Amino acid sequence: MHERLLTAAIEYDKGDPKRIQHFIKVHSFARLIGKQEKLSDEMMKTLETAAILHDIGIHEGERLYGRNDGEIQQKLGPGIAKEILESVGGYEDVAERVMRLIAHHHTYTDIDGKDLQILIEADFIVNLYEDNAENICHRKRKKDTERQLRDIKRHSYRQTPQNTGLNITKRLMIKGLLLKPRSEIYRQHRRKHFQRR
Repeated sequence: MHERLLTAAIEYDKGDPKRIQHFIKVHSFARLIGKQEKLSDEMMKTLETAAILHDIGIHEGERLYGRNDGEIQQKLGPGIAKEILESVGGYEDVAERVMRLIAHHHTYTDIDGKDLQILIEADFIVNLYEDNAENICHRKRKKDTERQLRDIKRHSYRQTPQNTGLNITKRLMIKGLLLKPRSEIYRQHRRKHFQRR
C-alpha cells in the first residue's frame, strides 16, 4: 500500500542508509503494534504514513542549523512531509493528522491519540536498540532513557488498567523484540549455563 511513499522517502534520504533503515524499522514496528491494537484502516494509514516520514526533517535541520535533534525534526518535518505526500498522491485524507504526528513524535506530554502513542513507542523501541542501550555505561544517558520511559508511561493516551501505556513495549520485550534489562539477560545466561551441566 505504501510502496510509492517508501520509495519517495528512500529517494529523499538517498546516500544515508542509517536513516533509511531507521524509518523502515520504525514503520515495521508501528504496523505490528497497530495491528495488535486493532486500529481502524484510516488510523493505520495515518500511523504507517507518519512512521515512514517521522524523521524526514533531519537532513534539512543539519543543512540549516547543523543539528538534527527532536525539536528540529518536529519543526521542519511536517512541511517536507507535506511536499512528499502531495507529490506521491493518495494521502489527502490523512495528511493533516500525519503532519501533527510528525510535529509531536518527540513530545511525550501531548499524546492525543493511539496513533501518536504507537508512533512514539515504535520510534523509542528502534532508538533504544540503535543507541545500543544494552551497553549504556554513561550514567546521564541511562537516566535520560529512564526519564523518557517514565514520560511516555505518564502521558500515555491509553490509561485503562488493562491497557496502560508501555504494556505493548513490555510485551515486545518479553517476546525478545526489545532489549531486556541486563539483570534478566544475566539470569537467562546463568539458567542456560547450569542446564548444560
